Amino acid sequence: MLDFLPDAMREPTVLAIPFFVLMVALEWTSAWKSEHIENRRPSQEDMRTPSTPGTYNPRDSRTSLLMGLVSVGTSAGWKILGLLAYAAVFTYLAPWHLPGGAWYTWVFAFVGLDLLFYLEHRIAHRVRLVWATHQAHHSSEYFNFTTALRQKWNNTAGLVMWLPLPLLGVPPAIVFAVYSLNLVYQFWIHTERVGRLWAPIEFVFNTPSHHRVHHGSDSEYLDKNYGGVLIIWDRLLGTFTEEGRRPTYGLTKPVDTYNIWRLQTHEYVAIVRDVRAARGVRARLGHIFGPPGWAPRTPPDDVEYEGLEQVPEATT
Repeated sequence: MLDFLPDAMREPTVLAIPFFVLMVALEWTSAWKSEHIENRRPSQEDMRTPSTPGTYNPRDSRTSLLMGLVSVGTSAGWKILGLLAYAAVFTYLAPWHLPGGAWYTWVFAFVGLDLLFYLEHRIAHRVRLVWATHQAHHSSEYFNFTTALRQKWNNTAGLVMWLPLPLLGVPPAIVFAVYSLNLVYQFWIHTERVGRLWAPIEFVFNTPSHHRVHHGSDSEYLDKNYGGVLIIWDRLLGTFTEEGRRPTYGLTKPVDTYNIWRLQTHEYVAIVRDVRAARGVRARLGHIFGPPGWAPRTPPDDVEYEGLEQVPEATT
């Protein structure tokens, strides 16, 4: 089905690996030459203040690289399951089959997946159970090319969200190809070495400036700029914010560890703990499906416990 493409382009992330390595090396060398290498995270200081722009922390970067390496294996496993499921949907449920060699199939798939990525990304920040799979990517308190490689190990939310594409006749292999292209694009926007670009580019595309906002833990930046390649979804759906002051990166409640297993699983553990301690079914469901940072309302001592209340601010 994809014979018209070069072998490497059948898995764009493989083709991009040398580019990833080169860009990390260049950025890290620049940080070293500028003496922007540090060993303590900002949250370990007495007052949490952002580090110098472009700073590298060797242990933090090594953690990101290890998480990325593990994600290569886990992604391959999820991809096999996804291909099997998508093939069944494409074969038995799709009312028509779009030709794999047609340019419009690729354009439709690329734009469609980018919209679905936006929706899945927004859900990941607003539903705690899905946030548990995504928060590891936000756990670094630095913003550089190694942060882009700090990927989640559980891809189930994305696989479910992309189902409309094979259902609408997009060949399953193309679904995964355009997702890989989407990920390759997102690598370069994880940097502080690029300022704002030409205004028309900033208006249409996701850029380092827009994505720095997304990784900010400051209140004005929480739950903003979810786009993958295109930022127009955020502009159209009310989640766009311009970069103003430099963001404070990381989670609102930093996880003080470089252990990759804990970084990936600590939110699941927290959900189990909160559910066990919750009073009533509604509170338990709130801890699972409410936004990050959600908590049940604490009733007055003389009033019977009745309901729940969402905290106004989600964890990011």
